[in-house]
Amino acid sequence: MAPHKPGLESIMAETSEATKLEDSHGFSEYSGSVKLKGKNALVTGGDSGIGRSVALLVAREGADVTIAYLLSKQPHAEATKKFVEQEKRTCLLIECDLRDRHACRHAVDEDVKKYGAVNILVNNASKQYLSTQFEDVDPDKAENIFRKNIIQMIAMAKFALLHMTQGSWIMLLLWLFGLSNTLDPKGIRVNAVAPGAIYTPIQVDTRDANQMEGWGHKAGLGRPGEPSEVATSFVFLASAEASLYYGQVMHCYPRGD
Repeated sequence: MAPHKPGLESIMAETSEATKLEDSHGFSEYSGSVKLKGKNALVTGGDSGIGRSVALLVAREGADVTIAYLLSKQPHAEATKKFVEQEKRTCLLIECDLRDRHACRHAVDEDVKKYGAVNILVNNASKQYLSTQFEDVDPDKAENIFRKNIIQMIAMAKFALLHMTQGSWIMLLLWLFGLSNTLDPKGIRVNAVAPGAIYTPIQVDTRDANQMEGWGHKAGLGRPGEPSEVATSFVFLASAEASLYYGQVMHCYPRGD
């Protein structure tokens, strides 16, 4: 049986880096500095890929974590929870399909029950289908993607805002500037991260072996990026170090991608 979209970590030929960054010695573990101590982060799609890396790095920075994930990805969510707990932080798992707005409300409500408020919302969950010709686009799939990638972000932000105060942070690409202008006076920062060719399960799931051969190697780095190399942008934007960042898009992809 083909894996459910979005992709599963177990089908990747090589393991992606969730907590290591490239340096002169290769890849070394990210070292946290408790810049998010006392915070909690609700990460949609935090079971694998970029979402998992964000969950682990914010935990390493002192934040507790909630992960919203699909039932089909239960084993990966459980694995991420164990990794977060190894950082001595709490990890709440919420199985839900965020295409259902009631599930979005449920995810936020459970997070608030656990932690009392939403400090950081990372709208990471998404899905994709590839089509080389526009005339081959399936409208039903397009509608499904719109519900998963767009509507759920609106719903998650709407419900989370009821429990956010000054100093909170939202990662939201849709209507970024409008929402940022609305929430700036309340001290709630809204920013976005735009990743390029990053080696994650969703890429492997939507491409065959031939398409993955050499994928991302035309970028300036000569390789695709790793989830950990994107997650650091989320950590920065969620921290006090980004206090002047409102309505910004951080582009995380190598030159030439």
